[in-house]
Parts: sequence; C-alpha cells; structure tokens
Amino acid sequence: MISLVGMPGSGKSTVGRHVARHLALSFVDTDHLIEQRIGCTIREYFELHGEPAFRDIEEQVLDAATTAPQDRVIATGGGIVLREANRHRLHQRTTVLYLRATPEDLARRLRHDTHRPLLQGGGDALKRLRALFAERDPLYRRTAHYVIETGRPSVHTLVNMVLMQLELAGIAVSPPSRAP
Repeated sequence: MISLVGMPGSGKSTVGRHVARHLALSFVDTDHLIEQRIGCTIREYFELHGEPAFRDIEEQVLDAATTAPQDRVIATGGGIVLREANRHRLHQRTTVLYLRATPEDLARRLRHDTHRPLLQGGGDALKRLRALFAERDPLYRRTAHYVIETGRPSVHTLVNMVLMQLELAGIAVSPPSRAP
C-alpha cells in the first residue's frame, strides 16, 4: 500500500490517480471518502462542527483505508499528519511519500482555490501557507519513508519521479516495455 502526504495543493490526488493507474492499483482519496461519509463538503463540515470533529472522522476514515485487504494508492488530506495515531498508521501500514512543495509554489497553485477550509477567510494566503508549512513539514518528514521535492515539474514528470523512487526502493516495478 502506498500513501501520499503533503500540503494542500502539493499534487497528492492528481499524482496518486496517475501512479495507481500506472501500477494497476485502486486509488482512494481520504477527503473524498470523508465527504461521502459526512454527506457534505469538508468546508461545510468545518464551518458547522469545527476542526476537532473533522479530525475525528478523518482518523476513522484513514484507519479503514489503511486496513483494506487490497493494495492501493491513498491520497491523504493535508492535515492528516496532525494526529500521532494517523502518522503511526501511515508509516506502519503503507509506504509513505511526502510530496514536498514550498509555500510559494503552493500559493501559486492555490491562488484561485475556494474549497480548502484552512486557506479561506481573506488575508494573506501565503502567510497562512508558511505557517501551516512550518507546523506540518516536520510531521510529514517524520511520517514519510521518502520525500519527493515537487518544485514546478509537470504532472507527468512528478508521477515519473514518484514511480522512480518506488522502483528504486523495490516497492513497485514498472510495467514491461512495449516492443516497437
């Protein structure tokens, strides 16, 4: 089982879908699983019930996702590492790749995003991203088996970087090459 952690906007869902397809594995996104379970958007749930209630549900969903019988690629929510139990589950049950992006790159990618609750509310998004990064980067690093510096590559390049890291680690094998 492979999981992707990182800041909001680091590419976990997009890269995860491509990696899963390439490796012929199923793909799950914990944020989508949570929204299915709660029956509304995460942003709405945050507004109605607050972050602690959301983190309780997130922990339950992660536990179920990481104990599924089949191998899969899991894209996690950006704050999933805030709880020690989640960090432990991820590290013990999956191979964790941290898609590391700078706050500046994230601000550029997320400048038009209106769905991420912790980045809403007006003000300086870059300042909030820097604060979140300062808090979470050490937690992502502690949880991860491998760190992938995302920089500004294309999705294709980033997917290839993840696949190469998995192959070097002996975790995934590239599909057989096609004859010309």
